[in-house]
Amino acid sequence: MGNPFIDRLQEGVLLADGAMGTMLYAKGISYERCFDEVNLSNPALVEEIHRSYLAAGAELIETNSFGANRFKLAEHGLEDKVRLINLQAAKVARAAREVAGVDAFVAGSVGPLGRPLGPIGRIEAGEAAEAFREQVEGLLEGGVDLILFETFSDLEELSIAVRTARSVCGLPVVAQVTMAEDALTASGATPEEVVARLRGLGADVVGVNCSVGPQPMLEVVERMVSVDGGPVSAMPNAGLPAMVGGRFLYFSTPRYMAERARSFVQAGAVLVGGCCGTTPEHIAAMKAALVEAQPSQRAARVWSAPHIEVESAEQEAEPSSLREKLGKQFVVSVEMDPPKGSNPSKLLKAAAMLKEVGVDAVNIADSPMARVRMSALAVGFLISRQVGLETILHFTTRDRNLMAIQSELLGAHAVGIRAILALTGDPPRLGDYPGATAVYDVDSIGLIRILKRLNEGHDGRGASIGEPTSFLVGCALNPNAEDLELELDRFRRKLEAGADFVMTQPVYDVETLLGTLDRIGKVNIPIILGVLPLQSSRHAEYLHNEVPGITIPEPVRERMRLAGERGMEEGVALARELLREARPYVQGAYLMPSFGRYEQCAEILR
Repeated sequence: MGNPFIDRLQEGVLLADGAMGTMLYAKGISYERCFDEVNLSNPALVEEIHRSYLAAGAELIETNSFGANRFKLAEHGLEDKVRLINLQAAKVARAAREVAGVDAFVAGSVGPLGRPLGPIGRIEAGEAAEAFREQVEGLLEGGVDLILFETFSDLEELSIAVRTARSVCGLPVVAQVTMAEDALTASGATPEEVVARLRGLGADVVGVNCSVGPQPMLEVVERMVSVDGGPVSAMPNAGLPAMVGGRFLYFSTPRYMAERARSFVQAGAVLVGGCCGTTPEHIAAMKAALVEAQPSQRAARVWSAPHIEVESAEQEAEPSSLREKLGKQFVVSVEMDPPKGSNPSKLLKAAAMLKEVGVDAVNIADSPMARVRMSALAVGFLISRQVGLETILHFTTRDRNLMAIQSELLGAHAVGIRAILALTGDPPRLGDYPGATAVYDVDSIGLIRILKRLNEGHDGRGASIGEPTSFLVGCALNPNAEDLELELDRFRRKLEAGADFVMTQPVYDVETLLGTLDRIGKVNIPIILGVLPLQSSRHAEYLHNEVPGITIPEPVRERMRLAGERGMEEGVALARELLREARPYVQGAYLMPSFGRYEQCAEILR
């Protein structure tokens, strides 16, 4: 016995509804609100929107549950209401169908989790599957007729979702990706790869939604249909949005969307609807256009890529002198904090002085302690170009989402920066904007993986970037960590991710270093020892008692107390002694001068 939804698709094109979020926003629900929660607080409003689409001619309505998974709901403190919200979303949609008195299908809408999966992100496959299972079961309990996955940019995540749905129920599954203008998902999958993978996992309908608008979507639909002739769906946005008067507006008219709907049908799509920006007016126009379209017009057109001869020329990567030195000679780098203002002249003079005394590189901190400073990338570029000194760019994941991380890294490579120290970054609450929002899409381990993928010629999701980068990737290690076992576990994961060298937090006695190295075991990458020269007894006590991650042994603090006014001289002596003792065990020194006293580093080196 067949399924009513599958049987209906065999009869001809089925029209789905349009955007839910667009309509909620138009009716006064701000984007800061949780749209899925409106099922609980104002179910009558959601039902009204469903009925407006049914009145426009839609034969399928999607539940208001796109973001109703534990991760997205947690952003609003609603992670304990996953089942309730999805159950209610399905009930509201069914109630709208009953009131309208029409024969329409209710599709349980499920969107992506909103966080990247491992190895780039922190969500493992099993955790993702459990989140999808939780949501799908809530929709099933509410009585949906099918499950509709939509707006997935990661084929791996969508595969987990489809596989999970198939293990939970026997209802039809519609699986839709979103694609860019190059007809690729963000993870680099082609339309053909999407169809082959999802059809193999048991998806009844494979398609594309959201994306960049109706016109670019047409090629994707044609290519999907050409794979096996199976059911394909198309649900585009109403063009690209623009911000007008503080509101997002879409400009594709109902008439235009109707024309595009006819094109989708001619290309072979059997399930057509709308996504962001589409309204009941758009759906009504599409309904009229589809009524006119005859089944005989729906002939799949086979897509083939044109053959273009292109001359290839390999781009020479700028060499990294640090790469050549690491592991072959003892290297020295000095940390430099970008200026708090817009004038870098003082920093450039200090960098020139450090180059004269033989420093191999300078570390450029990325808004350390979450304090606002000039862009580390800009400072690194200025020093490398104007001073001729290699820079190790500190790069944190605190302030950048996955797109910005990769964009800035590609930009850094383009201007000649090769060495990156991958860091998670101090939380904003430590800095001068404690209420600022942190991003942390990935941590330092995920950042290392991204850098290594760029070096392989792919972005974080596997899409080609053309010429591979040639980053030298560093990681951090804190031998003074309060939870050393956790620190060492993370360090081992950094090594597994592909770190090329390690720079430690400040160490003040060689025993601490050796104890940590003994617990780690053999390390096959160069170790650069962190040294923060002390200025005075007061400075030593401050670092020991108030700065996380720094421990100064009592004998060292006692020497600083006895030094009195000779504190800076004693700090230099202590740094020299530490370096002499540690030199057999490390491959370089990472000097961190306090208060911009770069001359102290020069004194240590002399």
